[in-house]
Amino acid sequence: MSYDELSWCDESLGARVRVALWLRDVVGEGGTFSKQEMRAAIRGTEQVDRRMRDLRPAGWLIQTYRDKPSLQPDELCLEKIGQPVWDPAHRAAGLRQISAKTRRFVYERDGHMCRRCGIAAAEEYADDPGTHARLTLGHVNPHKSGTGSRPEDLITECARCNETVKHLTGVQMTPEQVWDRMRELPNRHKKDLLAWMKVDTRPLSDAEKVWGLYRQLPAASREVLEMRLEALMKS
Repeated sequence: MSYDELSWCDESLGARVRVALWLRDVVGEGGTFSKQEMRAAIRGTEQVDRRMRDLRPAGWLIQTYRDKPSLQPDELCLEKIGQPVWDPAHRAAGLRQISAKTRRFVYERDGHMCRRCGIAAAEEYADDPGTHARLTLGHVNPHKSGTGSRPEDLITECARCNETVKHLTGVQMTPEQVWDRMRELPNRHKKDLLAWMKVDTRPLSDAEKVWGLYRQLPAASREVLEMRLEALMKS
């Protein structure tokens, strides 16, 4: 059997390969599908959605309703089939290996906080009570295929921002759209934004840095530190 004859039904294959084969054989270029359909097909595999996103750096163009207005919110479109990841010669195409040392360095550099929305690990989203942030690593330029895995290529993101940014692959806001958002900001926020632009980063205050470290601790340890700080402030 040639590699092109492999089937997405073969559960001995990796999830990324099975997703690619399913998209190739069932959806086809130009076809639409839903995540629910994909999960139903690739059963018994964790993080199927992530395995689909892992195809994008290998040249697979998968668009959402944010990219293509004709799609429904639950629809995706396979615009282009990329490298044949089912072939061992291309199996690692687009995959990036991030060492534990690099991962630790980036988290510490970014203060253990999402550098896109500012939320800390395990912190509750203000607009989604009951949902707590989980930190991961994303790429500074997620729209560029083949982005490297050096610290300067990486950024700490919460899983929600990471998901949103990856969905925007291939389509970004225009400068004028961003400018419209800037103009709507209050003057004090405009000043903050300009200061961040000057240094190309959003500096964290000392309190924010400690907050990021604090949020990494287990709940019991956080409770103890809260009581200790409260007692210190009263003394």
